Amino acid sequence: MTDVKIPEDRAGAFVPHNITEPIRGSGQGPLAGKTFAVKDLYHIAGRKVSNGNPDYYDWVEPKTKTSVAVQQLLDAGADIVGITVCDEFFYSLSGDNAHYGAPRNLRAPGRMPGGSSSGSAAAMGAEMCDFSLGSDTGGSVRVPASFCGLYGIRPTHGRVDLSNAHPMAPSFDTAGWFTNDAKLFRDIGPVLLDGNTTAGTPERMLVLTDAFDRATPDVKQALESVLAAAADVLPTGEPVAVAGEDTLDVWWDAFRVIQASEVKQTNVPWVEEHQPNLGPGIRDRFAMAAAITAEETEAANAVRDRVRKRVLALAAPGTILCLPSAPVIAPPLDAGAEDLEFFRSNTMALTCISGHTGLPQIAIPAANVNGCPIGLSFIGWPGGDEALLELAVALQSFCIR
Repeated sequence: MTDVKIPEDRAGAFVPHNITEPIRGSGQGPLAGKTFAVKDLYHIAGRKVSNGNPDYYDWVEPKTKTSVAVQQLLDAGADIVGITVCDEFFYSLSGDNAHYGAPRNLRAPGRMPGGSSSGSAAAMGAEMCDFSLGSDTGGSVRVPASFCGLYGIRPTHGRVDLSNAHPMAPSFDTAGWFTNDAKLFRDIGPVLLDGNTTAGTPERMLVLTDAFDRATPDVKQALESVLAAAADVLPTGEPVAVAGEDTLDVWWDAFRVIQASEVKQTNVPWVEEHQPNLGPGIRDRFAMAAAITAEETEAANAVRDRVRKRVLALAAPGTILCLPSAPVIAPPLDAGAEDLEFFRSNTMALTCISGHTGLPQIAIPAANVNGCPIGLSFIGWPGGDEALLELAVALQSFCIR
């Protein structure tokens, strides 16, 4: 059996209550010899989770069962070498935890790692393990993948088992994983994805013009250059405004309301009962979620129905949708309120597309802008995860790593 050790935490990626010895996998299977880190929302038998909040960690009892997804990775031979920091109750995209700090983005020093799977992404950026497990509700894998120069996936909703993982907004919650290597990115798929695949090869590519228009000019230009360079690998791009007669602002506002209405059911009751110390932005979002009304939720669900009808009509098997993974490079850690609002609103306008529809989306490390990574994303058809993972391998030579 190979010697496995807890790596030096060069990125501040691990929680203070990290494991002191590796959690060994089976040692046999497709991931034998690989190491991984786990976002601090997945249950591990005999251990607590914090969900990014020390008061929750002090309150909760050790778990009696290990999350299905974590167990699948262990059974496939991989070893856990760290438990990673996440944004508090997963309710942010910045990656800055008021209690544990912001894990360091070593590929864009002085800038945000992205959240809420911040530690899982930062660990990969520091090359502390072979892959890491995160989760994605509103962009929590896709955004950190973009900011840290990683491969990341939000699978088709429901294709990775989230049993014994702490929920946020269940109709949006997915697992997800990060790697530095496209082949390993693909090889994790058969371990975690269920059998509900829909086979197909990308033969048509819709370039989402209204999504690209949300990006800063330098990001848009860099990603368009990657698409041009990879023209022999990708289908010819066809421009389309994904929101049609709607706007992406309407779409992401509906996402915000539905997410909050579900947080009101999953996490607000504990917060109201136990009054934990919450970071400023998280405190505000919980107050907003607690105030969401049934009428607001009903109106937002009507928008979600329109989104699904529109996007699912476009995302037929064999068709991929292309968009930026994030509209900006990672903002500075000391970014002002105006810059943060631009980042958040424009990012949610992009990430809500897969959120509303449950479609799979990958982020690939496509380019550098001003010395910082930026990701390019592809959305597939329902169950088209495997085709997207194969596409990542085909595009690896065009990526920055």
